[in-house]
Amino acid sequence: MIRSLRVILCIFLLTCCALAQTQLNGAGATFPYPMYSKWFNEYHNLHPDIQINYQSIGSGGGIRQVTAGTVDFGATDGPMTDEQIAQSKVKLLHVPTVLGSVVPAYNIPGVSQEVKFTPDILARIFMGKISNWSDPAIAKANPDIKFPNQAITVVHRSDGSGTTYVWTDYLSKISPEWQGTTGKGTSVKWPVGVGGKGNEGVAGMIRQLPGSIGYVELIYAVQNKIPYGSVKNSSGQFIKASLESTTEAAAGVKMPADFRVSITNSPGKTAYPIASFTWLLIPTNPTDKNKGKILKDFLFWMLDQGQAMTEALSYAPLPKEVVVKVKAAVTQQIH
Repeated sequence: MIRSLRVILCIFLLTCCALAQTQLNGAGATFPYPMYSKWFNEYHNLHPDIQINYQSIGSGGGIRQVTAGTVDFGATDGPMTDEQIAQSKVKLLHVPTVLGSVVPAYNIPGVSQEVKFTPDILARIFMGKISNWSDPAIAKANPDIKFPNQAITVVHRSDGSGTTYVWTDYLSKISPEWQGTTGKGTSVKWPVGVGGKGNEGVAGMIRQLPGSIGYVELIYAVQNKIPYGSVKNSSGQFIKASLESTTEAAAGVKMPADFRVSITNSPGKTAYPIASFTWLLIPTNPTDKNKGKILKDFLFWMLDQGQAMTEALSYAPLPKEVVVKVKAAVTQQIH
């Protein structure tokens, strides 16, 4: 009898704990997904009554869902446009979380050395104007590498993507022709290539397709052991993406009050040129005040303890001056 009562009591307590747990749902960018997964898991360990679920569906999907009010928060690597902000049912704050880099990752048979890419080479490859790895322009930038007579297969994102925004924002800055034809956006009309869904999908296709090149966030190239090249920056230096070169891209950036800023093709001498902030999109006046308070508390934790976890996953932490500004904005704007 006593044992039965104990069992009933345990079931009752477990049920109460489950009922007491608050779940928050978010969706968006795949670029910071490894970092967000780590943060949300760590935060749940500290606060077992809070579960933050995140769907890695791409920035475009994240913006659509949060502006429609169907998730508690969104995430994007490309800041929302003025038009998107005007159309949103929810007033949102762009909260920078980390810095990351997008890299040209490739699968070139017989080439084990690091390939160097000039801005012109990247633009012409993605426009389909350089279509073979034996092209003289590639050979000129890499005189010590013997390239195969191998057709180039361009791999790009098939979904709405902040990683695409960062990549096309860069190409638009360095190539007037690209800017005048394809332009920048989370989704663009690609001149050539095949599509993969998410950073995961693009990374997988590059591994499977000999002769391919695509763009992925640095951590996806590192985790999948895919070679990625250095890129000639605005100071004329070939720079490979790293924590240091990504941080340098944000050095001295004039951060606007709404935190929507581009740092591609940064003037820094040692800056990697295809870097970006990534943002959480947080409702400033959530209908569920309890969830709003939890999100606000999480943001302060992320800006303090969370930043110490970034480097292990190949993301660069926010500059200290940016952290100060973001904390002030979160305090003032999220109610």
